[in-house]
Amino acid sequence: MRHQNRVAKLGRTASHRKALMMNLAIALIKHGKIKTTDAKAKELRRYVERLVTFGKRGTVHHRRLAFKVLHDLTSVKTLFDHIAPQYADRDGGYTRIIKLGFRDNDCASVSLIEFVDYRQPGDKKSAKLAKKAATSKKAKPETTKAAKATKDTKADEPTKPEEIVVEPVVEETPAEEPVVEETEETEKKPAE
Repeated sequence: MRHQNRVAKLGRTASHRKALMMNLAIALIKHGKIKTTDAKAKELRRYVERLVTFGKRGTVHHRRLAFKVLHDLTSVKTLFDHIAPQYADRDGGYTRIIKLGFRDNDCASVSLIEFVDYRQPGDKKSAKLAKKAATSKKAKPETTKAAKATKDTKADEPTKPEEIVVEPVVEETPAEEPVVEETEETEKKPAE
């Protein structure tokens, strides 16, 4: 029996429904938002939120589970590297559904399903969040500018001997007494 195992059948067989959800999930992960019918969006929400939870856990086991569902390596990589770190502090509700009205040709209700507060992978803020999530799992390294500068120079360039700059040394002489020019008058006068 299939008690408490409800799923929207969407007028499709099980294999067709599985392929449909897989393709919709890949499109949502790739583009961040897609437009589809209400029923598909509501079912896709259950499907994708579970995948984001896998991404937040981030283990090899969960990557394999996500690949088992998606069958697309680039989508799994995007999910684990860009999408899931953005939701590290969120406990659920990773997607939102916005109703757009009805389609003209068949009057089907259409919705936009998108990730909440999502930034594309090329965006600078998402890269910062991914780095932040990666460092929060590990022990926090030194974050001083000097430590970063030494790490960057060590990794980028081979070590060179330091050049010694020699500046000319200017000696200050003590102030001398003013020189008095000898004139005929000074010569004639005896020194007192």
